[in-house]
Amino acid sequence: MDLGLKGKKVILTGGSRGIGRAALEIFAAEGCDVAFFSRNQAQVDETVASLKKRGGKVIGSTFDMNDSAGYPGWLSANAEKLGGCDIFVHGASSSGSQATGDWNKSFEFDLMGTVKGCETLEPFLAKSGSGSVIIMSSTAAFETFIVPQAFNAIKAALLTYSKQLSQAWGPKGIRVNAISPGPISFPTGNWEMIKQHVPDLYKATAGQFALGRFGEPNDVARTLVFLASPASCYTTGTNIVIDGGYTKRVQF
Repeated sequence: MDLGLKGKKVILTGGSRGIGRAALEIFAAEGCDVAFFSRNQAQVDETVASLKKRGGKVIGSTFDMNDSAGYPGWLSANAEKLGGCDIFVHGASSSGSQATGDWNKSFEFDLMGTVKGCETLEPFLAKSGSGSVIIMSSTAAFETFIVPQAFNAIKAALLTYSKQLSQAWGPKGIRVNAISPGPISFPTGNWEMIKQHVPDLYKATAGQFALGRFGEPNDVARTLVFLASPASCYTTGTNIVIDGGYTKRVQF
């Protein structure tokens, strides 16, 4: 299936591992030019080398979301380097910093990072003519998950922001959708650490998937890329749950 992504300009934050890295690999394979950041220079270098094998333009750099004041500048500079922005995915999260219980980091990284990203890139996305934003929520937003914590509440707020932004930006030709992954396991990820240090929680969670296993980054990335692409050009304002049957609610 041709997703219509060849030549599209993608800015994805937090892209050196996990879901972000998997999505970048697919975007690059589809012929996109991509820009991303990570806090770790070695991970940036390895990711750039891998993506460049796909043939498109790749811009990777180090950046830390603790520098919230510098974030809009990073976005604008990289949109200029790419020659525009057709697709924006803010993947940088307190979860990646093992700070899901930190209210300030969850607010700044997940919520305000998304808001600042959208506001900064709005002119580029509108100029695109086929602008697309993917907002990263989580099943922790709408189903009781482990303990009350900042990450869960902030991801819930992002669902409301996503829906309302899709209505405001639709007339500008910009689609806005959210995805809500369930627990995803990968090397160096949070669930691998939980497996080592809190094995009972890991086993209890593993037993709750209808499909019988934890999700992997590619399980989410493939849906993310499709939803962001022109192949899904009439979809906006939705939230797609990608969780292997982890959540049990009935959705109408």
